[in-house]
Amino acid sequence: MRILLLGGIGEAIELARALTPLHAVSYSVAGKGRTPVLPCPVRVGGFGGAEGLAAFLRGNDFELLIDATHPYAAQISRNAAQAAQLADVPLWAYRRPAWRPEPDDDWRWVGDWADLMMVLQIFRRPFFTIGLEPLRHMAAIPPDQHWLVRCLTAVPPSCPRLTLLCATGPFPLEQELALLRHYRIDVLVAKNSGGGAVEAKLAAARQQRISVIMLQRPTLPAASREFTDIWSMVTALPPE
Repeated sequence: MRILLLGGIGEAIELARALTPLHAVSYSVAGKGRTPVLPCPVRVGGFGGAEGLAAFLRGNDFELLIDATHPYAAQISRNAAQAAQLADVPLWAYRRPAWRPEPDDDWRWVGDWADLMMVLQIFRRPFFTIGLEPLRHMAAIPPDQHWLVRCLTAVPPSCPRLTLLCATGPFPLEQELALLRHYRIDVLVAKNSGGGAVEAKLAAARQQRISVIMLQRPTLPAASREFTDIWSMVTALPPE
C-alpha cells in the first residue's frame, strides 16, 4: 500500500520505521526542528494548503493518508482531513493521549492567549514552553514580570524583561529542576502535548510545587479511523 505519513513527533518516526518494511511509505514533515533519517523517502515543507496536498496525493497514487502530527498542529490536521476528501483517500489519525494532572499538581486550564494573560497576573517569573507566541507579546510584559521563553529557534529579542532559551529537547529532569531554580520560576506555561519526551518539566514543576498554566488542546477533525497508540495502527495494516 502506498502511504503518505504526515509526521512531526517521535511516534510518527516510530510508525514510519515500523511500516516501511511492509508498505511503500513516504514521510512528510513541515520543516520545523530536525529532519529525521528514515528508511523511506522524507519530504520537507508544506503542500500549499488542502488543495495542494490533495493534488500531491492524487499525483503520486497514494492509497492512505496518515495524520501523525503534533496535537496542536490543528491547521495541518484540518488540511489533511479536507485533502483526504478531495482526493478520495482514507485518512487515519494517530491522536497522542493527553497528560493528566496528578493529585499534587496545580494546573490552571486556559483556552487562548487572553485567558492565559488573565491567569498570569498573579505570577512574577513565568517559564513559557509553548513556542514563539510569547515573543509576539513582548511589549505587553507587565513591569513586575520577567518572562523565560524556551523554543526551538528565534531571533534574540531586545527586551530586558524577557530571557530567550533556544534549545531542542528532550530535557532530563535534573536539568529542568536546575533551570526552575536558577531563574526562580513561579509558574510553568505549557501545552498539553502528551508523550514522554517533554514530560520532565511537569515533573520538575510538581517537585518544586510550581503551578502550571496549561493550554487546552484544539479540536481536531474526525478521521476515517483514529488510534491512540501506533502499534494498533501497524497491526491494522496487514502486509499485502
